[in-house]
Amino acid sequence: MDPIGGKLLDVARKQVGYQAKDDGYSMYGEWYRKTIDGDHDSYFSTAPWCDMFLAWAAQQAGVAQQAGQFASTVDHARWFQKQDAFGHTPEAGALVFFDWSASGDVDQIDHVGLVESVDGDCLHTIEGNSDGGRLVRHTRCDDAVVVGYGYPGKVRITERYAPRHSAPPAPVQNIGAAQDTSAAAARHRPAPASHHDHDAGLPAQEAVMGGVLALILCGTVALSAGRAAAARAAELAPDRAPIRVRKRGKHHRPATPVALPADLTPADLDDAASETTVMPALSLAAAHQAEDREFWGRIAHLQEDEDLAFWDDLHHESTLTSPLSRALTTTGGEESAPV
Repeated sequence: MDPIGGKLLDVARKQVGYQAKDDGYSMYGEWYRKTIDGDHDSYFSTAPWCDMFLAWAAQQAGVAQQAGQFASTVDHARWFQKQDAFGHTPEAGALVFFDWSASGDVDQIDHVGLVESVDGDCLHTIEGNSDGGRLVRHTRCDDAVVVGYGYPGKVRITERYAPRHSAPPAPVQNIGAAQDTSAAAARHRPAPASHHDHDAGLPAQEAVMGGVLALILCGTVALSAGRAAAARAAELAPDRAPIRVRKRGKHHRPATPVALPADLTPADLDDAASETTVMPALSLAAAHQAEDREFWGRIAHLQEDEDLAFWDDLHHESTLTSPLSRALTTTGGEESAPV
């Protein structure tokens, strides 16, 4: 007996006696329309159902891949031929294809049944859509009407390859759980077979260590270069401490007193000092050239400082508006450089 056909027989025996409706409607055709036909064509609900019954039985028995699921007996027979599972030897569990004209031509097949047993030249079959739309047992001893047999047990199923250690796909809620997949990969990672396998991993480790050592070396060189640059800057810096500018206070005064012109008195200086919060205008006017070279040159890098800009603007205004400045302009007095 064909092993797969035997499963079909177990299902078919329980269906013997089924009667289709007068219009040809059958439960097997309706099942085929809903389940197998992609277009759900209503034609199948009332179409000849001998082969659709076998498709239904194969589905129930769990052997659809080996037995095939067709509505056309010609297509079904051709499918067995392509599977190298078609022959002319009767066998229990085989599908038997009939041509009532006895042509022996696959393209002329009219009907299909299931061989229940073989007795000499006679076949005992279970056939759907026979004797007025019934599911019945038949005994057929005319092999001239038999075109051939399809053997479900000879159909080879192509199984998809799956790696031996592959894990099932992760549920959607577990996507992104990297620690779980990492652990699974670690469990399935084969251990080194020999010391040669162990040595094969050394180049990667050496590359990592080499990168770390290179990073340390570059950092050391950069640090040394920074220290050398700082030392050179210190050597070039002047010995005197940098001049400090007070926050919102008076400007610095020269270290030595300024020699006054003969026509100016200390009272004139006091009057000028009372009109500004910065150094006396005379000092600014007299020491402008020398002071710029000494003071402003040394703090040129601080020109963007807001405090320095404030004092610079204030000095400029005092130079233009103070009485002493106007007096110097009108009298043609000479500027005295600080000593």
